[in-house]
Amino acid sequence: MDRGAALKLAKQVDQIFTSKGTRTQHLDLRNGNPGDEVIASMLLGPTGNLRAPTLRRGRTLVVGFNEATYEKVLL
Repeated sequence: MDRGAALKLAKQVDQIFTSKGTRTQHLDLRNGNPGDEVIASMLLGPTGNLRAPTLRRGRTLVVGFNEATYEKVLL
């Protein structure tokens, strides 16, 4: 999924959780929009495409893998 499609997906959710290595970030889009550049930097990998794994559950998007985040979102 390229940048445009990833940003379109991000506009359909209320929360984004991202994990890179040991760092996890949470972005609550209900409290304002930080802008496309910030969202793209969280969602896209070095190839410019959406990072994997990506999971959407309802209005929550999880990008990258962090076991604690998956447990929080899925349970």
